[in-house]
Amino acid sequence: MILTLNASANEADIYKIKEKIHSLGLEIYELIGLDYHILGIKGNIDLLDLKELEENKAVDKVMPIEVSQMKASRLYKSEDTIIDVKNQKIGGRKLAVIAGPCSVENKDQILSIAKFVKQQGANFLRGGAFKPRTSPYTFQGLGDEGIELLKYASEQTGLPIITEIMSINHIDQFVENVDIIQVGARNMQNYELLRELGKVNKPILLKRGISATIEEFLLSAEYILAGGNENVILCERGIRTFEKFTRNTLDLSAVPALKKLSHLPVIVDPSHSTGLWWMVESLSKASVSVGADGLMIEVHNEPEKALSDGNQSLKPDNFANLMKKIKPLAQLEGREI
Repeated sequence: MILTLNASANEADIYKIKEKIHSLGLEIYELIGLDYHILGIKGNIDLLDLKELEENKAVDKVMPIEVSQMKASRLYKSEDTIIDVKNQKIGGRKLAVIAGPCSVENKDQILSIAKFVKQQGANFLRGGAFKPRTSPYTFQGLGDEGIELLKYASEQTGLPIITEIMSINHIDQFVENVDIIQVGARNMQNYELLRELGKVNKPILLKRGISATIEEFLLSAEYILAGGNENVILCERGIRTFEKFTRNTLDLSAVPALKKLSHLPVIVDPSHSTGLWWMVESLSKASVSVGADGLMIEVHNEPEKALSDGNQSLKPDNFANLMKKIKPLAQLEGREI
């Protein structure tokens, strides 16, 4: 249960409420900000006299909501969170476009793609250095070399870089070298990793797990937020259903749902959502229309020769065409690229 307190409530009234709750053996989680004071109550709330609480002059609202999603919730923060990375924003009026190859393969490849996507309007560069692959026999990424190549491409283009972390052992390296740390779908419920990322001062892009509910997704974000790191970006990337035509099923309804429940920015990855490059344009446009704060799109100069996920990667000319179509659509939605 959550109690929001009136701005006019004095310390004595609040103390009495807290003492009453503690006397019943219930736990209190208290959040205080410039314009809010919230008490989250955990335990057997049937012991509480709800009518008495509702009539208390110090209480604004009584809401039977799980306290486990407090910091991710709009009850904690009503205005949208906007994350600023090297003067590039995710959230608010800005529509973020994150583009680049599934995997960093070599210096020429990542630099040429970075220069091209920036020219077309992308404001973040993505690329996998450490790759969580289903089969242990497929390309696993360049690792440390991939990080260095991403840094080089960033230095040459000015694009902030996003890449996926797979191990707690890499946190220091990522904090030092990466602008946004991505937690992939397979690690969405790697709670030890999430706890440690909650301690760092670096934006975290959290992807939805392949079978995760919206509640589970938000609770994973809560692990990071609870540690003190409030720079979390949610990414819908498709979920596993009975349908086998596409790699995953893009849950577009998750975007407005997440934006209603949470203040965190929400982006969509249309590439991983289906695994089919020719669907990316349509799903990108749909994502913008339902309110996504950004897109994460895979681009490769030679998808047929890509070391991973070539089938879902756009060729440069297709990406350029997509950007031309996205810009006026973004403007219709009150956004800009």
